Amino acid sequence: MRGERSGAPANGDTDVEGRTKRSIRARMATVLAVVFALLVLTAPYDFGRLTPAAFVRIPLEALLVVALLLALPTRGSRLVATLVGVALGLLGLLKLLDLGFSASLSRAFDPVLDWALLDDAFAFLSESYGRPGAVGAAIVLAVVAVGLPVLVMLSVRRSRRLVIRHRTGTTRIVATLVVVWVVCAAFNVRVSPGVPVADTSATTLVNGHGFQVRLRLNDRKTFSTLVGADRFRDVPDDQLLTALRGKNVVISFVESYGRDAVEDPEFAPQVGAVLDSGTSRLHAAGFAAQSGFLTSPTFGGGSWLAHATLLSGLWIDNDQRHRTLLASDRMTLNGAFRRANWQTVGVMPAVTRAWPEGSFFGYDRFYDARTLAYQGPKFSFGTMPDQYTLSSWQRLEQAKHDGNPVMTELALVSSHAPWTPVPRLIDWTTVGDGSIFRAAAAGGGGAEGERRRTTAQIRADYRHSIEYTLSTLISYVETYGDDDLVFIFLGDHQPATVVTGDNASHDVPITIITRDRAVLDRISGWGWQDGLKPGPQAPVFRMDTFRDRFLTAFGP
Repeated sequence: MRGERSGAPANGDTDVEGRTKRSIRARMATVLAVVFALLVLTAPYDFGRLTPAAFVRIPLEALLVVALLLALPTRGSRLVATLVGVALGLLGLLKLLDLGFSASLSRAFDPVLDWALLDDAFAFLSESYGRPGAVGAAIVLAVVAVGLPVLVMLSVRRSRRLVIRHRTGTTRIVATLVVVWVVCAAFNVRVSPGVPVADTSATTLVNGHGFQVRLRLNDRKTFSTLVGADRFRDVPDDQLLTALRGKNVVISFVESYGRDAVEDPEFAPQVGAVLDSGTSRLHAAGFAAQSGFLTSPTFGGGSWLAHATLLSGLWIDNDQRHRTLLASDRMTLNGAFRRANWQTVGVMPAVTRAWPEGSFFGYDRFYDARTLAYQGPKFSFGTMPDQYTLSSWQRLEQAKHDGNPVMTELALVSSHAPWTPVPRLIDWTTVGDGSIFRAAAAGGGGAEGERRRTTAQIRADYRHSIEYTLSTLISYVETYGDDDLVFIFLGDHQPATVVTGDNASHDVPITIITRDRAVLDRISGWGWQDGLKPGPQAPVFRMDTFRDRFLTAFGP
């Protein structure tokens, strides 16, 4: 009996063991709370600086907050900890937004204007990955938006209790770290290039976005003045575009066709081969071409900003400027052609809902995803392959040409992110209603073939999509081009940094193709290079200067 009793733990021992486990869990929770708060504070907000070394810093803001908590009475310190925790949580959300925009658009989040992009992001996810995936992403975003400030606030409050409980030790640690911070700041000590040990990045971030808000609020008035300053407004209609009379002019935007496509060693050999071959083939068909670069106002997305910039002659780098432009009577290139007695046509296969921009640009005829009547499968974001878009435009417009000149704005979207596989180029006579492309989708080329991809696979798919669209354009001109065609194609922006890497330029190639050498003679002063591929030394113009250069070159 005594032996059996000795094997059972006493109640006191059980209580001690329980208290020990609770104490260990409490200490671990406190350590995690401190680490989490520091991680949120020191986390970089530029995707290019997101490295382990970025977290090995001494944030001045943390030292000041701890010193304040030590100086305040208990009730005051509790209130301060709560307010600081919420503020730090909101700072964490701002950093996440900056990281996302840095990775996709190569710029910081704009707290005044970029909320409007949430709707476009949801539409992009729905069209690329399906509505369930978009809804799931929206739910995750909502949970993070609410949960992160709450979690950070609880972490700071728990850290406060540690500070108060060990007041003397904390005071000594803070005093020591202040000395270390001052020394590191004085001697510019860095963990790695661009990462100083003495850190004030949180303050820099808040100040930067504060300046950005003030800038945006003042920009509306400034831009309204620019919209009204148009030296071509009062030019008589019969003096506009006189050197292009009788020509059918096309301005075609190629999605994500950036400078990297023709210069990055991973893309340039294959894309360059397509362009060089196209130059030779078109030369054999009697065409000549010249190319240069334009600097786009956007990067990685925001195609509509590039379209508006090129056509309006104004630098449209945000949605506030875009909305102001749409509410104005600014003459665009489309409008100049219409005033000069061209019929104007818009072909936008990615437009799947009401598009108020159409009334501003004033097309005589407009074709969207519905009116193009594609009967084949979707290819990720692209509602239809570019070959179908061009084939339908040929059938609906070019084949019915009645002798009146037509100016067409055409968007090609097969090279849109997320760059899933595209169909192969087929015989133009077999395109029909697009149902022939079902075979390509069944083979893994459509949205059904979406898969998790490595960065290398994404980059390869991007290259293939650019090759496909450029091959399709060249084949179209070769097949249907005539003596009256002036075909201008350009990129709208560079692809996202997952393709280009960090610090890529905003430059995009632009090319003019025609059989009429007199058209190219008109732009001889631009210094563009012969062929479809601009070389590294080709001139670079800002995209907003193109409208005025074009109207000047082809005016009387």
